[in-house]
Formats: sequence, C-alpha cells, structure tokens
Amino acid sequence: MTTKTLIGKANQNFIAGKFTNGQHREMEVLSPQTGEVIANVPMSAKSDLDQAVAAAKAAYPAWSGLTLKERVQVFYKFRELLAANIDELTELVQLENGKIEGEARAEVFKGIELTEFACSMPQMVNDEVQEVSKGVECRTTHVPVGIVASITPFNFPHMVPLWTIPNALVLGNCMILKPSEQTPLSGGKIAELLKEAGLPDGVLNVVNGDREIVEAICDHPEIDAVSFVGSTRVAKIVYARATSNFKRCVALGGAKNHLIVLPDAHVEMAATNIAASMSGCAGQRCMAASAMVGVGKIDHIVERLCEVTRSIQAGNNLGSVISKEAKERIERYITEAEAAGAKVLVDGRNATVAGKEGGFYVGPTVIDYVTPDMNIAKEEVFGPVLAIMRTDDLDEAIRIENSSDYGNASSVFTQNGGLADYVMERVSAGMVGVNIGVPVPREPFPFGGWNESKFGVTDITGKSSILFWTKLKKRTTKWNPDAWTNWMS
Repeated sequence: MTTKTLIGKANQNFIAGKFTNGQHREMEVLSPQTGEVIANVPMSAKSDLDQAVAAAKAAYPAWSGLTLKERVQVFYKFRELLAANIDELTELVQLENGKIEGEARAEVFKGIELTEFACSMPQMVNDEVQEVSKGVECRTTHVPVGIVASITPFNFPHMVPLWTIPNALVLGNCMILKPSEQTPLSGGKIAELLKEAGLPDGVLNVVNGDREIVEAICDHPEIDAVSFVGSTRVAKIVYARATSNFKRCVALGGAKNHLIVLPDAHVEMAATNIAASMSGCAGQRCMAASAMVGVGKIDHIVERLCEVTRSIQAGNNLGSVISKEAKERIERYITEAEAAGAKVLVDGRNATVAGKEGGFYVGPTVIDYVTPDMNIAKEEVFGPVLAIMRTDDLDEAIRIENSSDYGNASSVFTQNGGLADYVMERVSAGMVGVNIGVPVPREPFPFGGWNESKFGVTDITGKSSILFWTKLKKRTTKWNPDAWTNWMS
C-alpha cells in the first residue's frame, strides 16, 4: 500500500461528516523513521472550530436523545471495523509516529479494548432509585455534558483519542477532536471508520491545528468540557484557561516515573521489565521508567539490565523519536549528565539506521551514579534513557521518588511482599506496581496520575470517566396524595 493510499483524506479536517482542507496555511508532517514529508495538515483557524461546534450542536439533540443501548450499537460496529483494518491502522501509526510494528499493533489492540469497554456502558451506567419516604421516590440520571473537546498528543495517535471518543460519545456527548499536528493521521482515520460504522454526521468532528486552535477550544463559549493529554507545562495552561472559562477539564501532563529496586529482586524479571519500560515506544510515553533508585547492593541487577539493554537496537526492536528536535534534546540530557559526573553504561547517542539515515533515532541509554539534583533526574526526558540513582536506605529511596513534582507511576522490584506494600503505601503516585515496569491499569480501572501529572478531579479512562462525561440529574417524585406523610415527605 502506498503512503498516499494509506493516508487517504486522514490529514484533513473532518466536519459534519465530510473531509475538508479549508482555506488555511498548512504544516508538513514528517515521518520520524526517514525524515521525509508524508503529508500536509491544515492549521485551522477559529472559523473552522466554529463550523465544527455548529455541526456538533446540530447533531446533539438527536444523538443525546437516543438511549444508551442505541448509541452503543455504533461502537459494536466500530469495534469490528477496527479489527478488520488492524493492518492498515498499525501501518498508519508506524508511519506518523515511528513505532516498531509490534508496538503500533499493540496500540491498535488497546484501542479495540477501549472500544469494548465503552460498549459495556449499559451494564455500568444505571439510574439509582430509592423510595426515600412513603410515596416519595428519588432517582439520579446520568445526562451528557453537551459539546466536548479532546486534545491528544503525538505519542499514541490511535490509542489516546480512543481514551475519550468512545466513552464520551456513548454517553451522549458530541465531540471535537484536536489531534497532535505532528501525528494527525490516525485521528482522521478513526473519524472515517466511525462514519462507516453509522455514527451520525456532526457527532465527531476533527479539527487540526496548533496552539491557536487549542486556545480557541479553551475559550469557545459553546464547548462544555475539555480533556487534554500532553506535557505538564501545556496541561497547566489548558486547565487554567478552560476552567477560567467555566468548563470542566481534566488535563494529563508529564511524568518522572521511579522504579525502586531492592537487592532481593528477581534479576531477570527486573532487568527485562526495566529495560522494556525504559525503551518501549522509544521512551515516549508518560508511563516509561525514566528513573531507577537502587537500594543497597544492586550491581548484579544493573549488570544484567545493561546486557538486556544492549540487545535493543534502533530500527530493529526500537522505534524512532518523534522529531529532530526531540533527538537533540534527549542527547543533550545524556551529555549534560555525563559532564556532571554520571557514568554512561550504555550509550545511545548518534544512533543511525541503515537506509533510514534521515530518521530520528536515539539508542537505549543507561546512566549510573546520577544524583537527585541533576536535570536528568528531575525532568521528563521523553526518550529511551534510564537514570540510575543509588542509596542504602529504602526510606531515602521513597523520599527521592516523592521529591518529584510529578506523580504518574512508581514500581518496586522485590520478592518481599511486606516491603512491596510498604513502598506502595508511601510513594506519591497515582498508579503503582510491584515487579512491573509499566503499571498501567486495564479497563474498567481508570488511568490517571497525581501531583503535576494530572489536573482535574476525575481520571480520563475507565469507570471514573463516566463522572467526567456526564452530569447527574436528581429527580424527586410524589404521586400518591393519600400516602402517610412526615417531615421528609
């Protein structure tokens, strides 16, 4: 399949059921694997957003007026279309994001799982009814919020849109999706498949763009809720701007996830899980292990970790990073840490892939003897780099973890259940694990961190998302005038 055939119209805006370029400037979309231009994406103006909101408003009465079970039927069909098109969807993720084939395919499978969760909503979203006094009944009903928006990042161009689209739409909302301008293709393809599945025009609209359109979404008076996934710096801006305009907002930011490794950890399990967590998706995920805190004598684990890491090769079982700027930034962190006294055990700088010399690759990197004050220990690198810090005290390891501004994830590697519980109870992170490098909850459990990794009350996926995409209507009724009454009725 050629690149042009694969992309189709997925690089355009999708408004009221139709693909359109609009009359605006365009930005080149580069393949991270080769550095070549693969598409041009429109940088939309506020007028495009106005059109999308108008289309959503027109579709909202009929869509929200359907029963939950009726809306779910579209997503049963959508799930089948995702499965039928898995090869094409996988290739699209590889093309625009640079993942290796297995990672891209896993991302599409996760999108199928997210859709299946949305299809189970009729079994989870039920009215609560109680006779609170003789002849008096109270009932709560989940009502859609209205017109909502989802702003998604480059690192999971297929999965993260499906964190929000199925749940929000099944619950009766109409949505504007704003994909990353670096990876706009998967979002367009999702809109195309949803239309094929029978989603009415205007229920989902895709508006491409950059900062200008994000600000317009936060300011638009007829958008009622905004979800965001990206860096903490931008998450703060989006959350502050959206809520200042009286919208509900959940904004997921960055992370600095710490893996605490004890001397009794299973060597092979620890080494393979840590290496996979650090390098998976080229380290471009908010659940990647970017910091390891070794407690006591852990040289034997570090040695095996380095052996496993050396088997991970750019262009083979390691994908590219998103851009030339990202490659330069990641390598700058490594060089700075080395200059400050850290020891580079596995060096991924200056990685190239034969036949793809123009691609943006950083090899897996392990840096030992990092100190907590170094930038690489504190800041989100977002690349396949692991910084190892050392201490002889478990409580000090926990203090190092808790000193981070972030709070997405943390894991402990040990064979001692008591120590594992001790760590999990004390680390300041929203998602914790034992002997697992990426402690991501699976549906129906929600995804979401703490501290500066998340802004807003609810989580973005799972059962928690129901509270974000709906509002409660409380009904109190009394029909029997002959019922015995007291002060409650």
